[in-house]
Amino acid sequence: MVTCPDGHRSLATDYCDVCGSPIEGPATGVALCPSCRQPSSGRFCEACGHDSALGASGEPLPSVGDARPTVVERAPDPSTVPENPPVIATVTEVRHIAWIATITADREFYDRVVAREGPDTDRVDFPSYFPQRRITLRGTDILIGKRSVSQGVQPDIDLGLAPADAGVSRAHAMLRLTPTALTITDLGSTNGTSLNGSDDLIPADTPVPLRSGDRIHLGAWTTITLSTEPG
Repeated sequence: MVTCPDGHRSLATDYCDVCGSPIEGPATGVALCPSCRQPSSGRFCEACGHDSALGASGEPLPSVGDARPTVVERAPDPSTVPENPPVIATVTEVRHIAWIATITADREFYDRVVAREGPDTDRVDFPSYFPQRRITLRGTDILIGKRSVSQGVQPDIDLGLAPADAGVSRAHAMLRLTPTALTITDLGSTNGTSLNGSDDLIPADTPVPLRSGDRIHLGAWTTITLSTEPG
């Protein structure tokens, strides 16, 4: 509603509904109330008391400092995505390998020794019973021989247990185990050391590489077969 020059309240804004007098527009520089559209020179309307800082809807008018930037999400540019993205390495469990020495009385080896008339064959018989033995190799240097208290020899693989092979020396050979290899060295034994069914003796004091499945022949009838299994 507006007020005519005579003070009447009028719904019409051109002529007064009560007296018909023309209603003059607001003076220059005077703002209209956003709620009742009456001239208002201050923050609060003299006609309806509306707070002009709240706008017509009653919500605070935004100020320049209240503006917030608009964030627009865009899909990644295919040209910037690598064709082969890098692979993240994973930690793989490292399994330890245990070396096993299996000791047997080898009839085939004994027959070869007898056929070539090897040392001590005239006094060494093949045992009628010899239980198979399995020994896990531990440490770095593994001595193969026969225990002797008087000589201070304590082999890790003792071939002096009954029935003992008389052709094996007290300190016959040395196995050397490292994280990456296994070797055997003949220590200058009386009857020597051979490998994998061969009659040729390995050279003394010279390390010879070994693999899983290799067979070591010592004395008159002893064979040590090497194998690996998860530790």
